[in-house]
Amino acid sequence: MRREKLYLDDIVQACDDIAGFLEGFDLQAFVQDARTQGVILQRLIVIGEAASRLPDDFKEAHPEVDWFAIVGLRNRIVHAYFHIELPIIWEAATRESPHLRDQIKDMLRADFGA
Repeated sequence: MRREKLYLDDIVQACDDIAGFLEGFDLQAFVQDARTQGVILQRLIVIGEAASRLPDDFKEAHPEVDWFAIVGLRNRIVHAYFHIELPIIWEAATRESPHLRDQIKDMLRADFGA
């Protein structure tokens, strides 16, 4: 099993990737660009997968993060891909992802001195 720090690093990297890919985009441009949608969905899957692999005791020690919602979004993207609501994905990518990145960076500093 990968150490928790590596999963957290994966989350931060995926959040950074999302920010980079969406630079200059608004919701309308995002809805019209299937390629960018695919990239963002893949990064959100990475975030959810990394979160799902963190041990329960680690997640319980960090209740400030809504781990359940993060994993739930991943599951929705993977298993109900035919019913993805792009405004919800946009919200997750542009509002939730930067906030999550900050939370994870704080965790990395506090728990791993990184």
